[in-house]
Amino acid sequence: MLIFMLICVFFVSLAEKTTKAKIEINEQELLIKRLNEIVSNYDNPILDDKFYKTIDLHGIEQTITIFPAKTNNTVFAHLVEHTYPNGYNGNIRLLTGINVDGSLLGVRVINHKETPGLGDKIETRKSNWIKSFTGLSLKNTERSKWKVKRDGGIFDQFTGATITPRAIVSSAYQILDYFSKNEIK
Repeated sequence: MLIFMLICVFFVSLAEKTTKAKIEINEQELLIKRLNEIVSNYDNPILDDKFYKTIDLHGIEQTITIFPAKTNNTVFAHLVEHTYPNGYNGNIRLLTGINVDGSLLGVRVINHKETPGLGDKIETRKSNWIKSFTGLSLKNTERSKWKVKRDGGIFDQFTGATITPRAIVSSAYQILDYFSKNEIK
């Protein structure tokens, strides 16, 4: 029995070590894909130029990752990886692109646990809904309109799933608001 247990522990440990590296590679590839969905005309090594900042965002203190997008050594946008904690089923990891003029280049989901068939419509492979944020800013959209239509705003919600769209709208608004008041450095 002891030998069987030791063999099982060995194989579980081995499987964990071999899959951990693969999971990290897959997460990195997904991040690169999401970065390139939002902005593609940068000429800097965007992953190498990233930096971290610990801030209060979305009601929690979190360390965000900021990827500066540059052309000819001039930053034209920042892509911010952050976590919104109030999805229907917990945290939603997002990548939000902010142009230097304060407009959104895009919002993409990196990871979530929202309900399949309902809340997962925040993914571009399921719906184009999340692409509706592109070009919006606090200058061209009234602050009071950063809500789903059910709450008096301008953003559609999904039939049967309002919490998830609320989370994404709130997240986009809050990150724009934060960076309109604070420098990205």
